[in-house]
Amino acid sequence: MDKPKRQLACHSCLTKVECSPGEPPCEVLRGWFTVTQWEGPGAVTHHYFCSFNCLKSWISSQLPEVPEAFLKSFGEEESQQNPK
Repeated sequence: MDKPKRQLACHSCLTKVECSPGEPPCEVLRGWFTVTQWEGPGAVTHHYFCSFNCLKSWISSQLPEVPEAFLKSFGEEESQQNPK
C-alpha cells in the first residue's frame, strides 16, 4: 500500500509543495524558511514560509500594534515645544 504524499504549505500565502514518503522535507523546502515555535513541554509547532516577504508578514502579525493615539502624542508634544 502506497503512502500518500505529504503536503506542506506556506503559513502566510498557502503555497503548497508535496513531499513523497521517505523524501526528507528539506529537499522540497529548499530555499524556504522554517520557524519552530515551542508552545510548552513537548508541544512544538513548525511554520513554513516560502519567502522573506511571507516570513516578514507573519512576524509583523505576531507583534502587538502601537495605538495610533500614542504615536500621535509624540507629534503634538514636539509641535508644542517648537512652535512655527
